[in-house]
Amino acid sequence: MTTRTKRSIARFAAPFALRGLDGIQPAGDYDIHEDEELIEGLSWLAYQRVATFIEVPARHSNARRTQLVAIDYTELEMALKKETIK
Repeated sequence: MTTRTKRSIARFAAPFALRGLDGIQPAGDYDIHEDEELIEGLSWLAYQRVATFIEVPARHSNARRTQLVAIDYTELEMALKKETIK
């Protein structure tokens, strides 16, 4: 199956929490990775999201390393909508 990864940036003006992350994360810009798979059998190209990840600083690391943590896309969207309401 053909897959692709879309990248975007989520901007949080205030600290936030998402399931899957350890505790509350500081405000800032976070890289988002969305893995999508090609839906086969259609007469046009269409992809469906199969996983969403947020890039956060790696735990237990003195170096500037990051890790990808799987998150729920709907929960991310809701958290970002709260940002626009404020």
